[in-house]
Amino acid sequence: MDAVVVRDLVVDRGRRRVLHGLGFTVPPGQVTGLLGPSGSGKTTLMRAVVGVQVVRSGEVTVLGEPAGSPGLRSRVGYVTQAPSVYADLTVRENVRYFAALHGRGAREADAAVVDVGLADAAHQLVVDLSGGQRGRASLACALVGDPELLVLDEPTVGLDPVLRVELWARFAALASAGTTLVVSSHVMEEAARCDRLLLLRGGDLLADTTPARLRADGRSQDLEEAFLTLVRDSERVAS
Repeated sequence: MDAVVVRDLVVDRGRRRVLHGLGFTVPPGQVTGLLGPSGSGKTTLMRAVVGVQVVRSGEVTVLGEPAGSPGLRSRVGYVTQAPSVYADLTVRENVRYFAALHGRGAREADAAVVDVGLADAAHQLVVDLSGGQRGRASLACALVGDPELLVLDEPTVGLDPVLRVELWARFAALASAGTTLVVSSHVMEEAARCDRLLLLRGGDLLADTTPARLRADGRSQDLEEAFLTLVRDSERVAS
């Protein structure tokens, strides 16, 4: 069974149409990258997948249930661009709190802190952390629940290259263990670390592909250049 099934999804924000009848599936146990420039609809699509976005029409099914169903609350983890942790608590206190909500103990919470590279900052108040550290604290709070589906909106923004590599290695390990991940990014170099790619532009699904197929279809080993080739090809077809 596919982890996520999207059919004819249309979303309007005010008078503007943000998503134009999208349709795709997300297989289980893989890292699916949601890529595209800022304003392409990535965050809106992720909000629809986790069930917090009002949609005009279409269907979104997650782990066999309609998106946003009460039964999915403990099965889906969502990390937003804005850190969703308590500023007046330490990193450890935040993660232990969320662990308790999921029936997990202190050991699991402390392991999640280590997994995101915040062991040295475990006793710091979140208000004193950098933006990148706050994002990793949010990720630890999502990981501690051991979700079946993990939806991550720009999780590597503001991180140095070493930490980005470490986090992507963690994502790959989670997928190997059976977790399904949907990870958004506007940095095309991160596409190479995904199993599958959903490429958005202007609210349309430009391609549902893999890194290898994108290189072939875009006639370039450079993923950014291959993506731009697909954009130019689609514009010529549209005109």
